[in-house]
Amino acid sequence: MYYKKMKAEWFNDESFWKNFAPIMFDESRWAEVGEAADGVTSLAHLDLYKNRTGKKDCPKIADLCCGFGRMTLEFARRGFKATGVDITSSYLETAREDSLYENLKIEFIEKDVRNFKRKAAFDVAVNLYNSFGFFENPADDLVFARNAFFSLKGGGTFIIEVLGKEIAVRDYTEADWFERAGFTVLTETEPVDSWSSVWNRWIIIDKKGQRHEKVFIQRLYAASEIRRLLLDAGFTSVEIYGSWDESPYDTHAKTLIAVGRKTE
Repeated sequence: MYYKKMKAEWFNDESFWKNFAPIMFDESRWAEVGEAADGVTSLAHLDLYKNRTGKKDCPKIADLCCGFGRMTLEFARRGFKATGVDITSSYLETAREDSLYENLKIEFIEKDVRNFKRKAAFDVAVNLYNSFGFFENPADDLVFARNAFFSLKGGGTFIIEVLGKEIAVRDYTEADWFERAGFTVLTETEPVDSWSSVWNRWIIIDKKGQRHEKVFIQRLYAASEIRRLLLDAGFTSVEIYGSWDESPYDTHAKTLIAVGRKTE
């Protein structure tokens, strides 16, 4: 099988993120930013204007695996103090340029989230757009969650938005092809180890016939599994939702949103 040939740490391949960015971050993805930011604000119980003393207080948000800074910039636009963390230097360079253009004060850090933590520095940490479960070793997912827990203030919130295992099974398609952002896209998928992960093969072809291919594996989490992981990371309670409007995670769920809360 193809997945047996895959190299570890596939996400460290910067050429992948550069070549496949047009299909991963097309107009539809940018259009989702407002809804996701509203959802984070609501789920984290953020209030930009009042703290316990009645004075203005800007919540601090860590956008972990921030990519181009889609969400990081939006948080900053809304007045929050935003920090973006990612390993892809070209994405961070673009994010910094965009923040300068909009005169937004944002801290961008090039670092692996397994190695990033700041003691009680943030009110909220987020990991959005299906960027959880990349690491070869499942234990590293727990390291990531524990780092987020360590970095949150008392009463802080960690929000993960990812493709749930239940949704992946429900909507499974072995192969597909479509046109997006001027590219022809071909995909092939295969469940791995009793649906613990899914093997992916993506091929994109541009109008000039140039072809790029990537093979990778992403771990899948059921709602019960990601709840257990966050509890093991130290969070006192975990809520699960099926969309940003806080609807239930049921047969109609659009995505898996897990909300871990740290006690005061």
